[in-house]
Amino acid sequence: MSAKPLPLLRGSDEVPLDGLRDKQVAIIGYGNQGRAHALNLRDSGIDVVIGARHPERPTTDGFQTMSLSLAAASDLVILALPDEVHGNVYDSDIRDNLKPNATLGFMHGFSIHYEQIKPANDIGVILIAPKGPGVSVRQRFVEGSGVPALLAISQENATNSAKAIALGWAAGIGSGRVGVLESTFADETETDLFGEQAIIVGGLTTLVKASFEILVDAGYPPQLAYIECCHEVKQVADILHEKGIRAMMSEISSTAEMGAYEAIDVLDDERLRTKLQHLLRNIQDGTFANRFINGKIKSKRSALANHEIEEIGKEIRSLMHRGTD
Repeated sequence: MSAKPLPLLRGSDEVPLDGLRDKQVAIIGYGNQGRAHALNLRDSGIDVVIGARHPERPTTDGFQTMSLSLAAASDLVILALPDEVHGNVYDSDIRDNLKPNATLGFMHGFSIHYEQIKPANDIGVILIAPKGPGVSVRQRFVEGSGVPALLAISQENATNSAKAIALGWAAGIGSGRVGVLESTFADETETDLFGEQAIIVGGLTTLVKASFEILVDAGYPPQLAYIECCHEVKQVADILHEKGIRAMMSEISSTAEMGAYEAIDVLDDERLRTKLQHLLRNIQDGTFANRFINGKIKSKRSALANHEIEEIGKEIRSLMHRGTD
């Protein structure tokens, strides 16, 4: 049985900037997302300061920078740092410097959902999670559009203004122009982690690498294996992203479409569903979060970097990107 569709808010009437007017916003951290949010909010007329241990870039961008503890005294304090450091930074620099009626902002629900941070009851806790990278959040804002975002409220602040502030944040970065979906911290966190593991990174890497190895082990040239199993992924994924599954099936060759139906029947079996459910259970019960926070997950970056597919990939990409004489 499907869950109920998420409420969709759009436009200045449903996503007003008003909740942030005359308020100071502090962004803690200045990576891709933090910088995009800071620039967009400033361009929307919001007072933005940056809490950063390395203030060179935000200073160059014209922002007032300060220590994390001083920045924490703002009305809305947005944590734009990696999830794994939220708890330590909150305990050391933020918790004791928050105003009684302040609001904490998050771009991902991980540290609240898994209780790496436990704010006091009078502190608002909100989430605005744009569904795109920081560069897109900035570029689309400048173009007069925006990136859709999820909105969630974990708890209200002492003045009952946290949701209004969240709406103002969404409006200020441009998401209100295209659509804001009301969700929860739990749903955003668990579906985001599952998508990363099952499809976007884990699943895709596994399918590409395993398929490449199958062809090479069967005696096919590695260049062909790379082109068919890795290079062409983007061409089809772009259609899927822009138009959906039905359009993708109608725009590929007949052999690709019919072959896909054969592969679906072979690959999508009880074993696959069991493994995907295992990933989801580990996310839901906190097993993954515990292993992540405590450094129990071994990095495979070096092994992947030394895999044959990387060398072949460099060769093929150089051909594809080479200009004509």
